[in-house]
Amino acid sequence: MRKVLWKKYIWKRQTLEQLAKEYQHSKKWIQQQLDHHTVEKPIEKSCPVVIIADTTFVKRTFGVAVIRAPRLKKNLLWKTVETENLAAYRELRYELEKLEFVIQAAVVDGKRGLVEIFNDVPVQMCQFHQMKIMTRYLTTRPKLVAGQTLRHIALCISKSNEKEMTEVLEVWHEQWKYFLKEKTHNPQTKRWFYTHKRLRSAYRSIVRNLPLLYTCQKYPELNIPNTTNSLDGTFSHLKDMLRIHRGLKKNRKLKLIDEILSKNPH
Repeated sequence: MRKVLWKKYIWKRQTLEQLAKEYQHSKKWIQQQLDHHTVEKPIEKSCPVVIIADTTFVKRTFGVAVIRAPRLKKNLLWKTVETENLAAYRELRYELEKLEFVIQAAVVDGKRGLVEIFNDVPVQMCQFHQMKIMTRYLTTRPKLVAGQTLRHIALCISKSNEKEMTEVLEVWHEQWKYFLKEKTHNPQTKRWFYTHKRLRSAYRSIVRNLPLLYTCQKYPELNIPNTTNSLDGTFSHLKDMLRIHRGLKKNRKLKLIDEILSKNPH
């Protein structure tokens, strides 16, 4: 009974009111049955895997860090976190290897320090996340010609390769290097600062991450994804389900998260 109620509540999206009416019990009784249902996490057979590691936040107070195997279309491990921290990824990697999984490569979002956790395997930085970083610095409609040109270059990341992108960025930098060095004087602090600070940051970001943006092309035999999209789809579905069942207490919300991630809906 509990399993049926849980399935209808989560996957058929039935409310407590609907279930209470269908089974002729009170909402409180239905909720008790749901609370006593145990989510069974499948035990995956160990094998070599390319993984995606990322975190999403379902509330400002907590989120969930997940390791997914896109080739298997399965979420292997996850952990609730209060902030996106490196310790969570270290623990997940440790648990994964304790289960005798062999990590062949990792796809990450570029969070500082995350690459080091997987520095003994090929690491691919999500090309979509790099584009988001560029947009954060440049906006979607840069006013400066230099910014417009750099954004256009960034938009070509997924259609290019490391050699071509390196050459294009070198040409761009040669054209705008003196512009990037321009400084403005602050009469109040009596200090100088770079006039085009955000443009400089955008350029430094893509140059710094360039070696990681095309790892997938260097190891074609591993079929490494160039983005974290497989996990992003899971996160999107998870948030949709949480919106449907909004108002849940944290312990019930965590149980729902376990259910959705264990069933690998995407």
